[in-house]
Amino acid sequence: MEGSRVFPETERSETAQEVIAVAQVRCDAPDPADQIARQLGPGPFELVCLFVSPEADFDALVAATSDLFEGADVVGCTTAGEIGRAGYEDDQIIAVAFRSGNFKAVSYAIDNLDLLDEEEIAGALIETRLSLAQGSPDWTSEFAFLMVDGLSLREEQLTAFLSAGLGPTQLFGGSSGDGTRFGQTWLARNGVVMKNAAIVVVVRCDRPVRVFSLDHLVPTDQRMVVTSASPEKRIVHEINAEPAALEYARLLGLDPNQLDQFTFAEHPVVVRLGDAHHVRAIQQVKENHDLVFFSAINEGMVLTLATHDDIVDHLDRGLSDLGKHEKPDFILGCDCILRRIEAGRLQKTRAVSDVLSAHHVVGFSTYGEQIGGLHVNQTLTGVAIYPPQTDEATRVPD
Repeated sequence: MEGSRVFPETERSETAQEVIAVAQVRCDAPDPADQIARQLGPGPFELVCLFVSPEADFDALVAATSDLFEGADVVGCTTAGEIGRAGYEDDQIIAVAFRSGNFKAVSYAIDNLDLLDEEEIAGALIETRLSLAQGSPDWTSEFAFLMVDGLSLREEQLTAFLSAGLGPTQLFGGSSGDGTRFGQTWLARNGVVMKNAAIVVVVRCDRPVRVFSLDHLVPTDQRMVVTSASPEKRIVHEINAEPAALEYARLLGLDPNQLDQFTFAEHPVVVRLGDAHHVRAIQQVKENHDLVFFSAINEGMVLTLATHDDIVDHLDRGLSDLGKHEKPDFILGCDCILRRIEAGRLQKTRAVSDVLSAHHVVGFSTYGEQIGGLHVNQTLTGVAIYPPQTDEATRVPD
């Protein structure tokens, strides 16, 4: 089929082929919606997720797919790159369809992230969880998937109260992207295109799942203090009472004019939250030497420079650990754009892609990831979906 790639299924279990379908089409292919529908095959589907290159005609694709999958919620977002059959991909449309009979899903759109009604949204999420539990009382596995505008600057607030409202249901997600342009990102739900918005999907299923987050970063002993910042804009003006970019470059031993996306990917900074460190990734440097971050940074925050393990080896170990007791049939992943940039800089894109493909990871590159109540960066975050449990010996650990 010209312009499309049908996923090989030989290494996935027969059960996985029955319950989760994946399609991949070039964004410039003729009638991509029709090709996606043909690759996914006959439904019925409960949920269809679209991860769409910013080079695609997003509005046209959303309009064309909104009525193709009767009874299914169809949600999607633009990306900073796609994860498909061959691992890291570009200029693709990836579709993941969850079959009715094995999955129940309810999606919820949150418009205008500047005016969040937290009480109303929390109430809707509680009702959604109760409805799914009552409709499938014999199923015990749940997860929640979040897609949020990656330029909204609202991920921290949104993730915190969503996680609280979801209770024991584990939340993960990714911030929509616009390649490396950082201009405008888009989301869609059932034919409606949105910006400055988010989509939450609560899923209940008949098989084990495990929400996870991986990062390969190692904190060093080199610390710095944010002495001036605009947290609402994610801008740091000063570090150690010096212009932020100049001080960051000095600590790295670099010329400030050398700072770019490759530098930020190779020399991340982390903050300590409880017993763990989490990345606060730098997006860009401005002409006045301000640093723009992917996550909120407050004055007085202590940042630690980090180094990293080998991205390929760490990824393979982390994904293999997910299959220590039972190998997942499928992994839906949200992978930070800075990981893709780092892999390219180190000439390891092919090696990383091979690992992603071998472990059946499908998803998209993001402007940030969400895990539980946190908005994080430079991680691979997702959900592993396992074959049905047959006995206690094969039980997947939480």
